[in-house]
Amino acid sequence: MSFSGWIIFATFWAVFVTTPGPNAVNCISNGMTFGLRRALWGVAAILTQATLFLTLSAFGVTALITASPAIFFFAKILGAGFLIWIGIRGWLTAATPPPATTPSHRIYLSALAIATFNAKSVAGYLAAFTQFVQTDVPVMDQMSVIMPTALTLTALSYTGYSLMGAVLGRTALGTVFAAGFRRFMAVCFILYGILLGGSVAGARA
Repeated sequence: MSFSGWIIFATFWAVFVTTPGPNAVNCISNGMTFGLRRALWGVAAILTQATLFLTLSAFGVTALITASPAIFFFAKILGAGFLIWIGIRGWLTAATPPPATTPSHRIYLSALAIATFNAKSVAGYLAAFTQFVQTDVPVMDQMSVIMPTALTLTALSYTGYSLMGAVLGRTALGTVFAAGFRRFMAVCFILYGILLGGSVAGARA
């Protein structure tokens, strides 16, 4: 990958991971509830998913999934339902958030599920490989540049969202309006799920 190509890819990826979505909402929520240090388990889960998806994309698995309408339709429906469920659960428990003693593995697994069932991720990884990977250069040589760049930008972005949540959680705003803010984030999850489900219905019409 040329230097100019790397700059274009890095710019694309920076926009991709900083655009608010389910992962960002979850990182803010984790930061508010658990503080920055423990919220980083959520960031670690997103990096796990990113590594997996980048590897699958390199081997063409992501393109194969999106090329199969039935599989991609099922994945989108599953993702939409999961996001709506997360939102409804968040709304119902907004006044009684998870205790700060919640095991780290639960924070990690919840974030991993949200990241994995996020259709935005599949679209982003597919776009990265269809637009930026050169067919005349060995894929693994390009991955040595793409992987560190993508993971570094991903870590910086979602650590920033987690820090934002942690700051909100420590301020008067986080204390007084915590339940209301959690309900707002719950609505965001529900809307993401509805929009994803709506896009599936529109594509099938």
